[in-house]
Amino acid sequence: MQVELNAQERSTLLARLTRGELPDARGRFGPFGGRYAPETLVPALERLAEGAAQYLRDPTFQAELGLELRDWVGRPTPLTHAPTLSRHWGADVWLKREDLAHTGAHKINNALGQALLAKRLGAERIIAETGAGQHGVATAAACARVGICCTVYMGAVDVRRQAPNVERMVQLGAQVVPVKGGDQTLRAAIDEAFRDWVSDPVKAYYLLGSAVGPHPYPWLVRELQSVIGREARAQSLEKIGRLPDVAVACVGGGSNSIGLFHPLVGDAGIQLLGIEAGGRGAGLGDNAATLATGRPGVLHGTYSMLLQDREGQVQETHSVSAGLDYPGVGPEHSLLQAIGRVSYESATDDEALDALRECCSSEGILPAIESSHALAGARRWAAKNPGKVILIGLSGRGDKDMPTLSQVFGGARKIIEASADG
Repeated sequence: MQVELNAQERSTLLARLTRGELPDARGRFGPFGGRYAPETLVPALERLAEGAAQYLRDPTFQAELGLELRDWVGRPTPLTHAPTLSRHWGADVWLKREDLAHTGAHKINNALGQALLAKRLGAERIIAETGAGQHGVATAAACARVGICCTVYMGAVDVRRQAPNVERMVQLGAQVVPVKGGDQTLRAAIDEAFRDWVSDPVKAYYLLGSAVGPHPYPWLVRELQSVIGREARAQSLEKIGRLPDVAVACVGGGSNSIGLFHPLVGDAGIQLLGIEAGGRGAGLGDNAATLATGRPGVLHGTYSMLLQDREGQVQETHSVSAGLDYPGVGPEHSLLQAIGRVSYESATDDEALDALRECCSSEGILPAIESSHALAGARRWAAKNPGKVILIGLSGRGDKDMPTLSQVFGGARKIIEASADG
């Protein structure tokens, strides 16, 4: 079930979004968004909203953030041409390389910005959640950089399938807490992080990792991640001589995709395509394709599209990708779908893994499984639109996925077994 908007409403909301007027003062992106939170958290959320509005407009804060993004994170990340994929797909394929940012993914843009903000707001400790582990690693690194202690909640299932990132977080000084309740993935980790924050809303700062949650988080994360789209737009004009025909990104909670899409929303000639996790099939519980099959409702403090049953119970999800394994999505994505500015499709586990192997063998780049969903969707789009310029948000690198890839493909295991046999 989708939220129905008439043509005038869609046009008005698109114009307001392009002018930077959304979210509004209530944190609403049209019918979506808002702030649904326990009373104990409302003062903390109001302090955060006021502080974020102040510091994100502060030239001193922006100068410090910009310097750290350049000298510590390594921005701007490159826009890389993919010649072999271009030949295979019959298109002109370009990759926005967030995998080359410090800690290996786009998550560091948001983690660093919020850590600097938390420090200015007087927080004594930072709480974070993580699914694939990249946000946890980024937060641990950012907290070490600014000098503040860090606790990361991670679903027990994700702890097992993302073991390399767990070790990285520990080495960076974070306390990693496995969450054994609920579905033991990202949803459960967010639940536990919110519980911690409710118990200590004054001294603790919740560094939310995606463009979800109660206002101001969807706006704050979007603002910090929009560096991706601003860079990509300028780099396209410089290196390609024009803007792309389509920009493609994977969508879970939606931070990397909103970071790429938001600066491009006003460019009417660019199609925007988000790719969700199609998992193992279309059935409820077999995927994490929220926008494709969900219904509106409230989860983790915001009104957006959710995967839920007829009784309104939020459902467990499935994806080979820990970072996309979430039953909700950011409210701005729900708006972008409702007004028709962004198209959302899904890619199955198998399609994503096949695209990952093609990228590895064709370009010498190991993408994250999350990013591989975008590759799969872009390849499908190219088949229907030959000769076009395609910009793909490569949200992260695949090092952290090696346990999953080894289990699925068994390449190293086969070599080890052959060596033992010899």
